[in-house]
Amino acid sequence: MTQQWNIEDAEALYGVKRWGAGYFSIGEHGNIQISPNHRKPDVYIDMNEVLAEMKAEGIEFPAVIRFHDILRSQVEIINETFRDTITTANYNGKYVGVYPIKVNQMREVVEEILDAGEAYNYGLEAGSKPELMAVLAYNENPEALTILNGYKDEDYLTLALLGRHIGRNMIVVVEKFSELEMLVRLSKKYKIDPMIGLRSKMMVRSTGKWSSSSGDRAKFGLSIAEIVNAMEYLKSHDMLHCAKLLHFHIGSQISDIRKVKEAVTEGARLYAKLVQMGVPLEYLDIGGGLGIDYDGSSTTTDSSRNYSTEEYVADIVYGVKQICDLEDVKHPNIVSESGRAITAHHSLVVTNVVGEVNPGATEFDFSAEEGEHVLVSNMRELVNGHDIHPQERYNDAAAYKQSAYEAFKLGILSIREMAKIDTIYWRVLTDIHHGLDSETRQIQELEELEDTLASQYLANMSIFQSAADTWAIGQLLPIVPLTRLHEKPEVRISIADITCDSDGKIGKYIEGNSISDNIPMHRLRKGESYPIGMFLTGAYQDVMGDMHNLFGRLTEVHIFSHDDEPGAFYIEEIVPGHSAEKVLETMQYNTDYMAKMVKKSIDKQIRKGALAPREGVRWSDFYESCLAGTTYLRDERK
Repeated sequence: MTQQWNIEDAEALYGVKRWGAGYFSIGEHGNIQISPNHRKPDVYIDMNEVLAEMKAEGIEFPAVIRFHDILRSQVEIINETFRDTITTANYNGKYVGVYPIKVNQMREVVEEILDAGEAYNYGLEAGSKPELMAVLAYNENPEALTILNGYKDEDYLTLALLGRHIGRNMIVVVEKFSELEMLVRLSKKYKIDPMIGLRSKMMVRSTGKWSSSSGDRAKFGLSIAEIVNAMEYLKSHDMLHCAKLLHFHIGSQISDIRKVKEAVTEGARLYAKLVQMGVPLEYLDIGGGLGIDYDGSSTTTDSSRNYSTEEYVADIVYGVKQICDLEDVKHPNIVSESGRAITAHHSLVVTNVVGEVNPGATEFDFSAEEGEHVLVSNMRELVNGHDIHPQERYNDAAAYKQSAYEAFKLGILSIREMAKIDTIYWRVLTDIHHGLDSETRQIQELEELEDTLASQYLANMSIFQSAADTWAIGQLLPIVPLTRLHEKPEVRISIADITCDSDGKIGKYIEGNSISDNIPMHRLRKGESYPIGMFLTGAYQDVMGDMHNLFGRLTEVHIFSHDDEPGAFYIEEIVPGHSAEKVLETMQYNTDYMAKMVKKSIDKQIRKGALAPREGVRWSDFYESCLAGTTYLRDERK
């Protein structure tokens, strides 16, 4: 980094425009800004103003911020891209998309997507019985589809028939042959014709973390032989007319567009052959997989994609058209189940840094004392050893520290001597790192000093609650300071959460055009909060978190853009996060009993004269206030 610093430098470092998809950028005052409406790209919301309003409303960190206009924008972009491409290609079918609610089942998210998608007859997809019950209640548009995936029992299928009975376009996607047999039996029992889809196990294998979604060993779907048998079974029961849809899905977050093309070719060919057999299919459901560019690299890495939404849509529409024209069959209506692409950008986690762990920051007097051990004096000589080659100086420091450690275990070194050696060691390593040039920086051990010396910033959050995929599968999520971006970041840091778990940390960071083990940020200022944002958390992260260490769900702040409002936004809703009481009750604790038992212990101390009655009341009230309060740390820097 150069000595001078400007917004362009911050953009190059954190890559906000590369992964921000037009929604996020850095404003002239050094704050993250949001342009949530794709139809009004010049209307910005300053993140610092959002934080100020949250503070005025008494909302503490951490919190989830949802920009509902981004949800609406993504729904519009995907639907209009398909519509425009279908028109340009002279494609004879239509696009009827669905949102798979497993990606984010929050009611407010589903409602916003349905409202934004009403003009496009945009529907929903469910993959479990509770999800089916939700979409049955909320997807009221009689023109929209409801796609029903996942494994099914009799109740699940009966609910699907209920949907048909009340006029919904509910398509039951058969994942295994026994489901088809059960569905046929129930449809005859209730005298309701179902809409049936069949999921094919695709031969094409995708790339990335979800490549096992296709192939012979895929969890879901029917082989070609099973599909043919299913058609014969329906025909034998005079229900072939119920077969409406062919579905395939090769995995989430497809990074390579070539895999999309291969899957479309295979799926369209199978569709055409089934139609030629006399199966009256109307829909080809290409599943999900439309990726987003988490790291901004536009590559085939697991956290990126090497294509645009426009290219993705064009390859689907033109690919299906080409196969159907060659096979001389009608063009199907195209269904896609894009969830990640719809929801990821709309949500971010905002939190504050509540502390710093820096092994080299401890102050301890290491001046010479009479009779001190030779290891201490040897280590001290390295402090001013600037004429020693950095590699030799590092080797000596490491050797002295190891010898000191062994000596301390044997009782040879005193605790003060060990403290001196430890302090000097970190001082020497810091000095070596500052003095490295382009040549010595290439030495592996010296290059790794950057990681060794990096501080840990303690973020007021739980990785397991708010960013589970970063821990579970190594998912990359952009992390950026929300303010002070016009200032040069002075320190390299990694981020750890406040759980009592060594896995509670972020291991990889987006830095420029590369992925690093740590990232530059600003020094903490005494008495001043340092807010950071974890972006693109709207897909899966919102709903997959657990209550490790009993850290609960975060408070949610729902924001809408409006030109006439101060700052071009307003907070439409605040959804309180879990209190300690709520989390404990989830784990079967009786918090009334807990408060009673603590008060009983306090009263006992009052009777013994160890506590004054008024003081005892204050302690009881404090305990009960903590039960009603947040599971996270209060911001002492604000």
